[in-house]
Amino acid sequence: MSILIFADQVQGKIKKAALEAVQYGAKVAAQLGTTATALVLGPVDAAELSALGNYGAQKVLHAADARLHEVESIVYTKVIAEAAEKEGSQVIIFPHNFDGKAVAPRVAARLKAGLVAGAISYPDTSNGFVVKKNVFSGKAFAHINITSDKKIIAIMPNTFALTPGTGTATVEAFSPAIQDSDFKVKVVKTETVSGDVPLTEAEIVVSGGRGMKGPENWGILEDLAKALGAATASSRPVADAGWRPHHEHVGQTGLTVRPNLYVAIGISGAIQHLAGVNGSKVIVVINKDPEAPFFKAADYGIVGDAFEVVPKLTAAVQKLKQS
Repeated sequence: MSILIFADQVQGKIKKAALEAVQYGAKVAAQLGTTATALVLGPVDAAELSALGNYGAQKVLHAADARLHEVESIVYTKVIAEAAEKEGSQVIIFPHNFDGKAVAPRVAARLKAGLVAGAISYPDTSNGFVVKKNVFSGKAFAHINITSDKKIIAIMPNTFALTPGTGTATVEAFSPAIQDSDFKVKVVKTETVSGDVPLTEAEIVVSGGRGMKGPENWGILEDLAKALGAATASSRPVADAGWRPHHEHVGQTGLTVRPNLYVAIGISGAIQHLAGVNGSKVIVVINKDPEAPFFKAADYGIVGDAFEVVPKLTAAVQKLKQS
């Protein structure tokens, strides 16, 4: 009874969230006294596959079928369910990212499995199979006992720090029983977001709000982000105004991020924004309004004009990196 982990890829590269899922699954496997098997769908370089052993996978099932290059949730559900049956897996792990959100609930329905989406803890097996997750936009926690025979856990990205080892994984070809007729969606065009650091995988995020006064002032945030090796983000009003692209919008109606450091500049901190960032390990707020609600959620706060504070902060970071 191997633990099965869905390790998704993009453009032939295993995602960071998938590596976190593999590491998590390996630890659950050790907890339950079994092994961890990663499942990779679509064409992926052999080195990417064998490297999953560094994160605890003993075996990698690889379905190299080129038709699986793009995520089609119905087909992926069929393939993952077939892999789970092949491995005799009672526990399946997903990353709680875009791919996991599209596929995990379908797999749960197909296998009649209990599902915890957005898990932030390892299962407690002392009295059942209890997994912790955030609820009410991060304002509370729920401890959910999965009582079904098959169990599915989708882990929240950037929750479990990656600590790669030196393990090896056996790569096994997997040929699922899928036909051309199973594919109902055809991808005719793909537009990729530019940037050095994907926002949902970033360890550090620098985010701006209406306090930046206009898109022409975004350069000072980008300079700070570059100095920190961070991704840039924005509040919803900024994206709605067209100052920044919508793929940078974080909050309840945008992306949820959980970086080690979240720097909020000129953002008041409405509850809708906090819902998307309150999983951050450390929050730094820069705002000239001392009554801004964001200060109540901040670990560190600077009351001051962003146009004065941010350039000085950037210079300080650059100086520290050069020393």
